[in-house]
Amino acid sequence: MDAVLADYRSAPIEESERALFAFVEKVNRDSPSIDGADVGLLRQAGWTEEAIYDAINVCSLFNFYNRWVDATGVQEMSPEMHLLSAQRLARRGYLIAQSP
Repeated sequence: MDAVLADYRSAPIEESERALFAFVEKVNRDSPSIDGADVGLLRQAGWTEEAIYDAINVCSLFNFYNRWVDATGVQEMSPEMHLLSAQRLARRGYLIAQSP
C-alpha cells in the first residue's frame, strides 16, 4: 500500500492495477480529455465496464467529498475516531443492516 501511495508506477502491483491507477489519475487531473482509447486500455488490461464505471464513480465522489469538507469547514477526525471507525468497518462492513 505504501509503495502504491508513494508512486503506483513503480509499486510492485499487477499491470492491470497500474493501468487503472493511471486512468484514475487522468480522471483527477484531466477528465475532459478522457476518450474511448483510455477506456480501451482498461478493457485490454482486463477491467470490465462495471469496474471502470465504479472507478470513475469512486474517484469522482472522493473529489466531491474532499471539496465539500474543505468548503464547509468540517473538521478532520481524531486518530482515535479513525481507529474506532476502522474497527466498526472491520466488524460490520460499510452496510448497516436494516431492521425488518
